[in-house]
Amino acid sequence: MNTSTIDRYTLKQYTRLMLSFFGCLLVLTLFQYGVLYYKGVLDSILSISLLKAIVHHIGFTAITGIIMVFPFNFWENLRSKYGFNIVFVLLSFILIIEAMLTGYYCSTLVPLGSDLLGYSYSDMKITIANSGGFILSVYLFIGVVILISLFLGLYRVTSKVYHRISRMYPFTIVLFSLFLASLFTDGKPINQNKTQYLVVNLYNSSTEDNSYTSTEEYPLIKKPNIENVLGEYFTLKEQKPNIVFIMVEGLGRDFVGEGAEYGGFTPYLDSLTNKSLYWENFLSNTGRTFGVLPSLLGSLPFGKSGFMELEEFPNKLTLFSVLKNNGYHTSFYQGTNSSFDKVDRFLNSENVDFVLDKSGFGVNYQQQAEDAAGSSWGYPDKELFKKSISLPREENQPRLEVYMTISTHEPFIPPSQEYYEREVETILSKGNFDSRVEKVIEKNDNVFATLLYTDEAIKWFMQAYKSQPNYENTIFIITGDHRLIPIPQRNNISRFHVPLIMYSPMLKTTRKMSSVSSHFDVTPSILALLENQYELKMPKKVAWMGGALDMQTAFRSTKNIPLMRNKNELKEYISEEKLYTDGDIMEIDENMDISTAFGGSSVEATLERFKSINHYVTTENKIIPDSLAIFTIQKEKFTDSETVWLNSVYDGKDSDKGYFKARELAWNKKWDKALLLCRYNLSEAPSHIDTKILMGRVNSWKGNHDKATEILKECININPNYIDSYAALFDVYFWSDKTKEALELIIAVEANSASANEISAKISRARSQAKKANIKISEVTINSAGHTAGIIK
Repeated sequence: MNTSTIDRYTLKQYTRLMLSFFGCLLVLTLFQYGVLYYKGVLDSILSISLLKAIVHHIGFTAITGIIMVFPFNFWENLRSKYGFNIVFVLLSFILIIEAMLTGYYCSTLVPLGSDLLGYSYSDMKITIANSGGFILSVYLFIGVVILISLFLGLYRVTSKVYHRISRMYPFTIVLFSLFLASLFTDGKPINQNKTQYLVVNLYNSSTEDNSYTSTEEYPLIKKPNIENVLGEYFTLKEQKPNIVFIMVEGLGRDFVGEGAEYGGFTPYLDSLTNKSLYWENFLSNTGRTFGVLPSLLGSLPFGKSGFMELEEFPNKLTLFSVLKNNGYHTSFYQGTNSSFDKVDRFLNSENVDFVLDKSGFGVNYQQQAEDAAGSSWGYPDKELFKKSISLPREENQPRLEVYMTISTHEPFIPPSQEYYEREVETILSKGNFDSRVEKVIEKNDNVFATLLYTDEAIKWFMQAYKSQPNYENTIFIITGDHRLIPIPQRNNISRFHVPLIMYSPMLKTTRKMSSVSSHFDVTPSILALLENQYELKMPKKVAWMGGALDMQTAFRSTKNIPLMRNKNELKEYISEEKLYTDGDIMEIDENMDISTAFGGSSVEATLERFKSINHYVTTENKIIPDSLAIFTIQKEKFTDSETVWLNSVYDGKDSDKGYFKARELAWNKKWDKALLLCRYNLSEAPSHIDTKILMGRVNSWKGNHDKATEILKECININPNYIDSYAALFDVYFWSDKTKEALELIIAVEANSASANEISAKISRARSQAKKANIKISEVTINSAGHTAGIIK
């Protein structure tokens, strides 16, 4: 920019800057509409919606101009060119933010709002990395260069079309009028300025009044007299049945069952709907994965950002705890990192017997292919099911098994991707899709290829499970955590619309329900079924958010169902056939379509009452009293002085940073401080295996070899592939002269870790030590079959 002839910038240059700013926003808007048109989301680019978007950007430019004109004028009067340069930098920063938020919206079809506050830095880092973090960084850098160049270019162009404005206050009045005009233009996320949406959303969330005014101490408490609506459909056996949940990432109703908008890509699940109890108008209570475990397995309220994000868990009842208290073996299986969304904390609080996550697969399983940035979520769905089937199961103990799939999540790269994409082409060529749906499928063939893969993986699992103990006494429950986000949605309720399929060899008859129920209703209904047949130890009172599943075959909606769209965004509420969404009252019909309704203003008031109860019971530990809790929350206790010290060295937000600080302390031989920080880190992230290994090492350095051995064996059982656990345990055995145990460890590491060569020196040392002690490998016995549980006894 040539500024040599200008001594001081005036309102003329400032106005040119704002016009250029608006021009950049207009380009970003056209980019957004173009991308959505290309993806098949929009029918056309030029539309009334685009005009509304332009109006809203005019309004945003106006209010930005009003706010920044005063610092511009102040700094220009104070020192020439300072005001102009400051405003230019600020506007450039806003444009970069707007571009990033627009890109996010084009990818997820949902604007980023206050849910931003619900994710930890580590969660966001993992999500970005597994969505092509490096490539996104490259694109972002290129985009920033182009955007700033466009900003400067437009500023130069405005000199040819702009003449002059001589006074400030008439100009600010014009800007303010434009802003007011935009407020009266109806806006939806697609045509709103994304930065303004984020700021307003964050403000509303932080200032929301959720004060609880009732005198009732435990407002959710009630007697567990849930009707046994499932009993007549099952021939239950003498022994309690196994319960197996499969929570399928992104499995929306739009992809499954008769009449699915994008049908044909889940043929096995489609067939299963005809052999099961099947709810076609079923709802997830949250629009993302963070809420499925507490809702489906606990019928629990949300808290502010999702139940698992609560800093301290209140007393609660879940299917995990109730069934474990009645002799069930409880387990959870997923192919990703269990610390994501703090799943590990939730499972730990429920004393779940066995957890398999990304760290526990071993050498015989293939991770999901890396994306262009070299990142992978973990193990694809079929590998997850194969690993589960390989694990031993007790024949005489009933089981609660819960699976969480991941393949149908970005970046949608299933094994044998080319094969499944050819299958998508075949289905398209033989199908009878309308042009809009066909276009969406063509533009998102990787998504539909992944649906085919996951469907086949579930089919494999259901067949393979027949070989497991007491298969004939098993109830399978399959549902989605929410609907796939990248595929266009029909309306605001589509995000929550998922199938519920309940299949069992004990099923007497099949039935399709068109009535509306939700994840909240599953745990109460399962327990009612079991309690009716068996002598269960049940709490005298419960605090379920839901009730009995609605078994009506015809469409009806009789329940009150809160719906949390994103973390921090509780904006939808169903009350019978009325839906409150973003300030509008809508009516739900038998196709789960929505239309403007008259009346129903009480729904918003009902939502506000729920918000106050939701906030109160989760922050004040008032879901159930201590006397009803099966497992009270065992929190690590720290003294006041310990807490002060911990807060001085670690902010508690990033478990990796906590680990590195503890390791630094340990290297400096401040072992007690290191162990204290390890305890604190594990209280927040119980699956952080490096911290556990460090605790083992520090205990050994202090001479407590037995405690170190116990900790490190637990690490190996949790993650048999992770070489650091073996390396640490080899050292402990060497220092404590446990030669035979070291030989056993050689068998285990060679059977279960792909990285045994990395510690060849420690393995050689163990063999040399055994040779000196005259102990032969043939004298050693160990379970080295590669099972995650029980590798080292």
